Amino acid sequence: MTDKASTASANPLFKSNDSWEVLLDNEGFVKTFLSDVLEAYIVQQRWYGGKSSRLKYIELAEYFKIQQHGEVYFGLILEVNFVEAFYQHYFLPIAFVTDENFGQKDRILPISIQNQKGYIIDAINLESFRKLVFERIATAEPKDTTKVQYHKSHLFKNKTYESSRFMGLEQSNTSLVYNEKYVLKFFRRIFPNKNPDYEMSRFLSEKKEFKNTPAYLGSINLVDSENNNITIGLMQDMIPNEGDAWDYMLKELHNVFSILAYKKINIDTLPNTELYQRLTIEDIPPQIIDWAGLNLFNQVKTLAIRTAEMHIALGSEFEETAFTPAHYNGDYTVWLKNKMLYQFQNRLNVIENSLDKLDGLASTLAQEFLDKKNSIRKRFVNFDWTKLKGERIRVHGDYHLGQILVKDKDFYIIDFEGEPESTIRDRKVKQPPLKDVAGLFRSFHYAIYATIFNNQESYPSNQDNLFKAGEILYRYITGLFLGAYVTETQNENLNLGYNQERIFILKYCLLEKAVYELGYELNSRPKWAVIPLKGISNIINH
Repeated sequence: MTDKASTASANPLFKSNDSWEVLLDNEGFVKTFLSDVLEAYIVQQRWYGGKSSRLKYIELAEYFKIQQHGEVYFGLILEVNFVEAFYQHYFLPIAFVTDENFGQKDRILPISIQNQKGYIIDAINLESFRKLVFERIATAEPKDTTKVQYHKSHLFKNKTYESSRFMGLEQSNTSLVYNEKYVLKFFRRIFPNKNPDYEMSRFLSEKKEFKNTPAYLGSINLVDSENNNITIGLMQDMIPNEGDAWDYMLKELHNVFSILAYKKINIDTLPNTELYQRLTIEDIPPQIIDWAGLNLFNQVKTLAIRTAEMHIALGSEFEETAFTPAHYNGDYTVWLKNKMLYQFQNRLNVIENSLDKLDGLASTLAQEFLDKKNSIRKRFVNFDWTKLKGERIRVHGDYHLGQILVKDKDFYIIDFEGEPESTIRDRKVKQPPLKDVAGLFRSFHYAIYATIFNNQESYPSNQDNLFKAGEILYRYITGLFLGAYVTETQNENLNLGYNQERIFILKYCLLEKAVYELGYELNSRPKWAVIPLKGISNIINH
């Protein structure tokens, strides 16, 4: 595959006597396009998620027309098969252009259709395609029953196309900005099911009027040949913002660690607090406020309230079964234990093979992990649902500081797709709301350590002392968050269970998340493995 042409210009000109509208009925074209061209094209795309596997062949699973007023584009559902005996599905819209000046890098295949020379390109690069998609959503009729279903929300008022551009910073999806007001996200990796991002966004906006997420405006879904409903695109309001909460937190924490030296604070005299203790701002000692500043804690409290409000909205549905709260039961427990034991064994193998990459605190903590592997495994197995009184709800599922936008000292929650490693079915399983809280707590932990790693030369204290200060700060941040979150959810009768149950669930989810992170860090940046290892150590020694 590596010796295949990397650009369209290297491919010979394909000639077809068929018109563009029926080109995909031509088996010769489809065969050439899939085997000789697309393999080379797709592996270079940022949204392609199979880079760590070996591509075997591509099949055209499904195709459909995206059209209006005689203007026709094709949407392709590509089944990418891998040597490792699994497959993934991708969405690729294509267009035929004859303009010789069109960007070289956007061409997939040079082609002559009925003696007219041109190129097949990814249609998203074409403004006329972007405009057509906008207009199809903006003018969609209720109860669309065609193969390609466009939906417009009652929240979408403006129907006039003005402009479109790429949002940039793309990864697994492609996002377009329309009229500098709306964002249309095209899902590239797709699943034979409604995307959780579409389901959650539409539910929170239309049914619950939750204000701290971009409003759902419309969508494109495909009903495939097996009657699966596949989400292709999701349109939402664009929220002008000052960046995400991860960058915001890094700036805040850099100030906090800089003040340690500036104010000559003795880390050994900083008052500590119990992990997972519910706190109010009044409970935080003056020395800690003097060091970290009141603003940081006020922002953490606001974020806790927004998170609680999201869960209250998600847990207050009694008609739509996909969103009605559920109790713990045997089926959920079997699913959870199987998932956790598989993941734990996988991470155990990785850590055993990575010990030589670790040193200092990371090496000590890794050894502790291996020494206590049986008791960690036991924690995952000892999930006794019969003692749990709380409820499970649909959750964000991949909740961290990078999924939260900051605007005017407030927070907006985005990207409800769920955990990238999980199947689409697993992402829709109702979970404890504290799973999201645990995700955010791990993100706080990461932000503290990332600040220390990224600015080591700026702080006169040695790394171990900075870690010690960071752990104290982490306890106050998470304690304050937990205090505000639990108060808010209890006031609205979201059932998190009794206090001991909450701490059990939180620790279970924190351990799950830290073990999940461990695999990534050991494979990608072993220096950072100390962060999930410290998180695991906090839990197993608490």
